[in-house]
Amino acid sequence: MTTMMLLTIFAISLVCAFIGTRLMTWTILTAAALALFAFTGEVNGLVLALVALPFAAVAAVLNYLPWRRQWLSEPFLAAYRKMTPSLSDTERVALEAGTVGWEGELFAGRPNWKSLLKRRTPELSLEERAFLDGPVEEFCHLLKQWEITHEEADLSEEAWQFLKDNRFFGMIIPKEYGGLGFSALAHRAVLQKVSSISAVAGSTIAVPNSLGPAELLLHYGTEEQKKYYLPRLAKGEEIPCFGLTGPTAGSDATSIPDFGIVCKGEWQGKEVLGMRLTFDKRYITLAPVATVVGLAFRLYDPDGLLGGQEDIGISLALVPHDTPGLDIGRRHMPLNIPFQNGPIRGEDIFVPLDTLIGGAAKAGHGWRMLVESLSVGRAISLPSSGTGGAKLAALTTGAYARIRKQFNMPIGRFEGVEEALARIAGLTYAASALSKMTAVAVDQGERPAVPGAIAKYHATEYSRRVITDAMDVHGGKGVILGPKNYLGRAWQGAPIWITVEGANILTRSMMIFGQGAIRCHPHVLKELEAAGLSDSTERLNRFDKVLFQHIGFTVRNAVRSFILGLSFGRFAAVPNDRETAPYYRKLSRYSAAFALTADITMLTFGGKLKQKESISGRLADALSQLYICSAMLKRFEDQGRPAADQPVLSWAYDDAIWSLQVALRGVIDNFPNRAMAAVLRMLVFPLGYRERRPNDRLTHKTAQLLITPSETRDRLTDGIYKSAAAGHPVGVMEQLLPQVIAVEPLERKLNKALKKGDITGLGFDAVLKQAVEKAVLTEAEAEQLEAVQRQVMDIIAVDEFDAELLKAAHRPRPQALTSNAA
Repeated sequence: MTTMMLLTIFAISLVCAFIGTRLMTWTILTAAALALFAFTGEVNGLVLALVALPFAAVAAVLNYLPWRRQWLSEPFLAAYRKMTPSLSDTERVALEAGTVGWEGELFAGRPNWKSLLKRRTPELSLEERAFLDGPVEEFCHLLKQWEITHEEADLSEEAWQFLKDNRFFGMIIPKEYGGLGFSALAHRAVLQKVSSISAVAGSTIAVPNSLGPAELLLHYGTEEQKKYYLPRLAKGEEIPCFGLTGPTAGSDATSIPDFGIVCKGEWQGKEVLGMRLTFDKRYITLAPVATVVGLAFRLYDPDGLLGGQEDIGISLALVPHDTPGLDIGRRHMPLNIPFQNGPIRGEDIFVPLDTLIGGAAKAGHGWRMLVESLSVGRAISLPSSGTGGAKLAALTTGAYARIRKQFNMPIGRFEGVEEALARIAGLTYAASALSKMTAVAVDQGERPAVPGAIAKYHATEYSRRVITDAMDVHGGKGVILGPKNYLGRAWQGAPIWITVEGANILTRSMMIFGQGAIRCHPHVLKELEAAGLSDSTERLNRFDKVLFQHIGFTVRNAVRSFILGLSFGRFAAVPNDRETAPYYRKLSRYSAAFALTADITMLTFGGKLKQKESISGRLADALSQLYICSAMLKRFEDQGRPAADQPVLSWAYDDAIWSLQVALRGVIDNFPNRAMAAVLRMLVFPLGYRERRPNDRLTHKTAQLLITPSETRDRLTDGIYKSAAAGHPVGVMEQLLPQVIAVEPLERKLNKALKKGDITGLGFDAVLKQAVEKAVLTEAEAEQLEAVQRQVMDIIAVDEFDAELLKAAHRPRPQALTSNAA
């Protein structure tokens, strides 16, 4: 009976912790169990006392608030305030800029899968669909990649005018101001399609619809500013750019040295209150062709003309491009992807105070305005563009691997190539699901700061890996540049998307978990706020409440992580579907494991975690993979759980879970406290490291889906430009693929005859002639094979140039700095 009593108490504690009951519930249930065993009289009195008395003492301290606060919470609060630095205004603004969505469920360790699957995924409106099928498709017809990147270093005049006439620059501007008023999902679809054929065109469209004057004016501009600028921006009468980055202020945007001094000066013949601006910006997209320049700078008021403090703070202004003293128009050349990008400089330029976005009332609010806008823009622009590039690589590499043959076999049948094809398919599936889920979050009213950072980092990284694999499969076809090359520029430009809108190293090591640890955690931000209260009594009371909620949270996740790890997630609440339930169970298990690991890490390192970027980066990887797996499962459900897609989903899921295991293992292996590391390893990996990368059989199935026309392949690569109009090589290759597959039986018959020696002709034409003569092929079959072979040779062909012509193309020209945008 003594053993039974101890087991019963242990079971009650375990169940209460797993479910996450209140402390009082555990106290009452444990006390009732002790009373029941005492009532039976069959438990040794000494043993009962040794269990009951410590329990009573602990329960009394934990449940009687004055004792708990005095003996536990107050000493811990004092230590907490010493080890945890207070939030700076900059950090607080960044944290308050975003909202918390599904990532909060993952951080809590007990995701509610029903709530995720019940979320309605919006569809494009009829108007948005018509725009994609009409103007966007027409615009893609105009784009000639080789002319843009090699000959003109710009879009054509016709393309620029088409963008303006069809209001591509006004997708995010409401219709009341003359814009298109599109959803985030439509914004994503446009960028994905255009970027699949031209990164230059994609960037040109993305910037006016992302962080820039239009976005900032919509949320913070005065009515006068909105009425003047927004219609002009929507119609392309104004081309915007936004200057934030400078030579000494890149990722650390708050340290910008550019400044403005409040003063009086002459503007259009009148003396007005204004600012003298001095700045040096670089890497500014659309700057060489911009007619209105957004600027970020620190504003000072040494003479007190605004009646406040001297250092007003970061502020934002709109400066016309023809303002006297503004140095603008020169270009950078980003890795032979010549979208309009260049420096902006000015020294002691005077502009009136009403050029501040939002007017004088918004002076000093620039940092908040930037981070709030960036959380939305980052969630759409680069993830959508990266996904478009990945889909193009998946489509073309699958087709090329079937069309291109070596050793009388499509190269896509070789296992080494299959590995690359499977990676391309799996990572494209993941990137597409991720970018869509994040765009949908924006449409649902969220400001997804953490998911936006996840999407930006992983979509661009996946795109880079996909393009690299695609180049490997294409070999020389991808290396030789020219009109026939549809991959080379994408490979050259991959580092650009890794760098812009927050360098990926910084995004991973500081932003994803750095913001997520405080913003998404259910208790950490509340603890920081409570610890910062000025009233000591209120501070202790609030901190005590949040602290013990946090302790209960950690205990719950420790128990859940251990039990779900032992049971392979069997006790997790997941959707009741035989095919996908194992995926959800594993994610529930790792969600608890991640939440526990994150908690123990924050407790161990405290404020020093900011400097432990390797640890923070691995935790960011773990959170990211949980979010990406959720996005993939959501996509699978939204598309009706197509059985044919299961291999691609499984490959991408297994790869993500293996990466998640590597991330958590890396955190534990590098824990400074080895005893704590051992305990954490037991709770997180009770059965060891069991996750494996996708196996060879799954890799084979996934790869073959990419080289064979099917609904799965269509779904994987939907939304990109596939037209064969004007000889677009990607569209031509797609039209040829079914024909290549149709003649494969004829090729096998021909190769069999050649191997047996029945045909001895030299050259393809001679071989075909003999094959007809010896009845190996019919006349019609030979003609069919000859027609396909002729097209195949055109597809695998590469460009060649006259040496003098190529030399002339690389010779600097006086007009090289001009643009067709005007």
